[in-house]
Amino acid sequence: MDSTNPLGDIEITDPQAMRALAHPVRLAILDHLQRHGPATATQLAPDVGATPSVTSWHLRHLAGFGLVRDSEPGPDRRQRRWEAAARGFRFETPKDPVDEEGLAAARVLSQQMFRRYADFPSRWAAEVEPSLDPEWRASAGMAHTRVVVSAEELAAIEDGIERLLAPYVTRGPAERPADGRGVRLMRYVLPEGDQEPTGQNR
Repeated sequence: MDSTNPLGDIEITDPQAMRALAHPVRLAILDHLQRHGPATATQLAPDVGATPSVTSWHLRHLAGFGLVRDSEPGPDRRQRRWEAAARGFRFETPKDPVDEEGLAAARVLSQQMFRRYADFPSRWAAEVEPSLDPEWRASAGMAHTRVVVSAEELAAIEDGIERLLAPYVTRGPAERPADGRGVRLMRYVLPEGDQEPTGQNR
C-alpha cells in the first residue's frame, strides 16, 4: 500500500484488503485509532461494540493488511497497544471494467462506509450544533452544489480540494492553533446517472 497522496492516506488497492475493512467493527476500530491515537483491544471494545477478544481478532486481521500496527507499550506492558498505520485511508473503484473482483470489493466497502456515516450529519445537528459558539456555528453546516463536469475535471476538483486541505491535515500538534478543535469535512462526490438532465447547473 502507498501513501503518496497530499493527505498522507494509505491507498488501498488490494480487493482483499477492501473486503477486510468492509466490516462495521473494523471501520470503527480504524476510525477510533485515527481519531484518538493508540489503544488496546480492551480500551477499544466499548467504543466499537465488540468484546475485547473479538476486537483483538479484528485488530490482527487489519494488521495483516497493513492498516494497523503495534504501537509503543503503555504503562501496562502486558497489554498490546495498536495504532493506525496512517491518519486516513482511501480506495478507488478500478477503472478496468473486467476487474470484477476489484469492482465488487470497492462497492462493498463504499456501501459499508455510507451506512456507517449516513446518520452522522443529523446526529451532529441534534447533539453538537446547539451547543456551539456562534463563531463556530456560522462556519458549520452543509453545502450542496451541483456542477456539470468531465471525469477529468472532477478529478482536478478533488485534487485541488486535497491540496488546499493538506497543510491542515498533515501539520503536527505543535503547529495547531491554541483555540483549534476537530472539524469533520465530509465530501460526497456523487456523479449522476445517464438519465439525469445535464442542462441545469443545480
